[in-house]
Amino acid sequence: MAADVALAAAVVVASNRAAAGVYADETGPLIVAALRADGWVVADAAVVPDGEPVAAAIRAAVSAGARAVLTTGGTGLTPTDLTPEVTRPLLDREVPGIAEAIRAYGVAHGVPTAALSRGLAGVMGDALIVNLPGSSGGVRDGLAVVVPVLRHAVDQIAGGDH
Repeated sequence: MAADVALAAAVVVASNRAAAGVYADETGPLIVAALRADGWVVADAAVVPDGEPVAAAIRAAVSAGARAVLTTGGTGLTPTDLTPEVTRPLLDREVPGIAEAIRAYGVAHGVPTAALSRGLAGVMGDALIVNLPGSSGGVRDGLAVVVPVLRHAVDQIAGGDH
């Protein structure tokens, strides 16, 4: 797939407080900007409460033609962190290397708590779904891993050659 081919992507922010307007989300715009800089067509992030609304937003994005859906938030250990639990049933196949690489990148860059992220990555239909952490630093670390492989992954999902 040529680097200049525009592909659709979507960003889903899992945050009860941001969805309720308690504060403005800062992670979604970081992801949107990184994807746009890489040539993806992406609307502003959808900000939804934790749990099932995340799954609904992922399903809607894939139904609307997104070839990549990056989520942020809900991957930690608090009782409301449910993004992996609602993502896993949507996946046809997991791609564990992406999530492992995101955690390893964070730990290697001086963030030992990156090991606590339970984020997943996998294929849903013809789209790649990746759960990123909910912190700005975790998002930046995740993007450093994901953006360089995203087009190749999407090409592979579509049956492209190695």
